[in-house]
Amino acid sequence: MNSVDVLVIGAGAAGMMCAIEAGKRGRSVLVIDHASKPGEKIRISGGGRCNFTNIHASPKNFISQNPHFCISALSRYMQRDFIALVERYGIAYHEKTLGQLFCDGSSTQIIDMLLSEMKKHGAALRLATRAERIDRVDGGFAVKLTDGAVRCQSLVVASGGKSIPKMGATGFGYEVAAQFGVRVVETRPALVPLTFDQNTLERLKPLSGNAVDAVVSCGKTKFSEAMLFTHRGVSGPSILQISSYWREGDEIAISMAPGTNIFETLRTARAQNGKQALQTALSVHLPKKLAQTIAEELGMTSHLADLSDKQFRVAESRVNGWRIKPAGSEGYRTAEVTLGGIDTRDLDSKTMAAKAVPGLYFIGEVVDVTGWLGGYNFQWAWSSGWCAGQAA
Repeated sequence: MNSVDVLVIGAGAAGMMCAIEAGKRGRSVLVIDHASKPGEKIRISGGGRCNFTNIHASPKNFISQNPHFCISALSRYMQRDFIALVERYGIAYHEKTLGQLFCDGSSTQIIDMLLSEMKKHGAALRLATRAERIDRVDGGFAVKLTDGAVRCQSLVVASGGKSIPKMGATGFGYEVAAQFGVRVVETRPALVPLTFDQNTLERLKPLSGNAVDAVVSCGKTKFSEAMLFTHRGVSGPSILQISSYWREGDEIAISMAPGTNIFETLRTARAQNGKQALQTALSVHLPKKLAQTIAEELGMTSHLADLSDKQFRVAESRVNGWRIKPAGSEGYRTAEVTLGGIDTRDLDSKTMAAKAVPGLYFIGEVVDVTGWLGGYNFQWAWSSGWCAGQAA
């Protein structure tokens, strides 16, 4: 049976970062992954340009049962540290919006950089290889693989969550946790489009493909970014962000012309041209299809001169105070990440080690730390992977 100091399960962002750091310490490292290529989530991120971090990343951009858990990792390996690595490899990048950093070229540059670093520090990679069984043995673990077996002192689980199963995502990490008595916070899809019931979809069918800059809120949490109507419901950055806070049965509130006083706008339009239709006046601030749908839904298809201030208030409420209860989400199929995961109460925040199982580590998306949209989840992968690499 082959032996290594560190076995990392998962050749994603967190797993490769951990392997690099452990290799730097002179540890013998093997990374395995059941996929045929490493870093598939990196490859598809940001439309193929990889939103590899966010310059504003801080603990407030993450969701967890313990919001303080991520502080240690994020402060020990920061976004500027990863940016320095990217610059060292001469990878050109740009800030898109809200601090999001993207490669100018292909996301494969980030994968190639990580693979180069792994090779440089002696970390081996074995693809199309699964861990079929894990046993605790003296001095570490014995792991049966699809193509043999390996013993290791440290076992690092970097297998990701359940999001995007067509790329091979599974609940493997949670099964390992259960085997060793490590608690798991209930998981659910996050950063995911929300869906509407059939009646609402029929009503909003003409809007599919229309987008607006919106403020979307759920409870006390709100995000101000683009929103897109789809044939299933709503998507776009503001919706993906709020989906991490939304729960079944909750309403969301949507302002589709934020910063515009629709009531006063309509009164002014009526005074200037009473023969104008409501949808025409609204289309100055909204896509024409959306303006038309709202006017028809409210039964206000007559001239502005025929509409009262009270009706204008109703129109204002529909545009900037639209409240709707989504039927659900599109699920793990399209979710960018998984909310919940390995319970942080059972992990050491400095090393990512399982407190009750010496030599066992959990990093990246499999842990109950979920970032906002915009490069935050990659930063958690780099930071948590780096921390485990200092200790495994």
